[in-house]
Amino acid sequence: MATLEIRGATLLTMVEGADPVEDGLIAARDGRIVYAGPAGGHHGEAQPDETLEARGCVALPGLVNAHTHCAMTLLRGFADDMQLKPWLEEMIWPTEARLTAEDVYWGAMLGSVEMLRAGVTCFSDMYHFAEAGTRAAVEAGIRVCPSGVLLGFLDTADEMLERALEFTARLAAEGHPRVHPMLGPHAPYTCPDRLLRRVADGAAAQGIPIHIHLAETRQEVDESLAAHGETPVAHLERIGLLETPVNAAHCVWLTDRDIEILAERHVGVVHCPGSNMKLASGVCPVPKLLGRGVVVGLGTDGAASNNNLDLLEEARLAALVHKLHDLDPTVVDAGRALALATRGAAEALGLGDVVGTLEPGKRADIAVIDLTAPHLAPGHHLVSDLIYSARASDVVHTVVEGAVVVRNREVVGLDEGEVLRQARARGRRLAEG
Repeated sequence: MATLEIRGATLLTMVEGADPVEDGLIAARDGRIVYAGPAGGHHGEAQPDETLEARGCVALPGLVNAHTHCAMTLLRGFADDMQLKPWLEEMIWPTEARLTAEDVYWGAMLGSVEMLRAGVTCFSDMYHFAEAGTRAAVEAGIRVCPSGVLLGFLDTADEMLERALEFTARLAAEGHPRVHPMLGPHAPYTCPDRLLRRVADGAAAQGIPIHIHLAETRQEVDESLAAHGETPVAHLERIGLLETPVNAAHCVWLTDRDIEILAERHVGVVHCPGSNMKLASGVCPVPKLLGRGVVVGLGTDGAASNNNLDLLEEARLAALVHKLHDLDPTVVDAGRALALATRGAAEALGLGDVVGTLEPGKRADIAVIDLTAPHLAPGHHLVSDLIYSARASDVVHTVVEGAVVVRNREVVGLDEGEVLRQARARGRRLAEG
């Protein structure tokens, strides 16, 4: 029975309406939280196996990156300052055609290290060679929602779906506590209806969610209107894809009816402000979505279009971009931005009962952030400091499933030097063609 205690930190449980807890204590047993509250309110049965002293820090639920392409770390900085369509068709897809499983393993390992160092404890991934990416995440110690990307314009699309269904079924049978499989059709404009219906049937049969890009650009919507006479959201609704739990990335170009559909179908929307700004795709209408009761979380997208996997930065961008877009400094405040990065992202992935808040019974996925740096002084408002001032480098400890995976800013049990060597060599080979 493995036990862990985190002592002395201020706790942000991210439970709706809960206040910060000074001089807090988190106790975990066998990967689950058994207590999160004032230090004097819990009396453990015995000395824990491991204790993290965290005075001068804040402990909060591990950040959840609800949409990324983890191994795209290998293409970081490779194709910048382009619009999405030529970026994909001229640079990214031709380069990804040269990927090997080992490339994806090392790219996903690099991404996992980057996220763990930044307090990200869970990510939803859509990428090629999903088996290799999942193996890297498991070995790194991070929680993962893997989905192999399905591109319907490839001659092998049907075979890819069959392999994806075999992969998700195998993962479900193995029951790894940190692996939550999904199916990943790339987007409505890259997957024909026939394939999307098969995806929906397969997901329903296995009881797993679907991870898809949706309404990311104005061009995507215009092409859908021309081809189908309806928006991408309405089209997915008509063909039945939204009858299965869906995690939809971007959702930038939405009509009021689209938002009603997303709310009615309980679709989890993933806001990716950094990528959307960099690719000039537009601004997801997050305030309107939240006002209609849609679950919204945050994602970084891949490191080729962001260019990092820092969810604290993504939360800051989410707070800032909507203030500018709506000309309203109150529209997405610091508390809302932090909620998007924790419980909102967990709920968008269908993991709201597993992670996203610090509560007894949930998995012990925890980020501990040092508050003693000069850029976090004098400390007037904890949540504002986290959103507007904190950096990934302020994360001092990261815990996943009750195991310390980053201790004193160093990843536990991995050779980071080898990860960097492999990633640099493989990234150069891919870029050189």
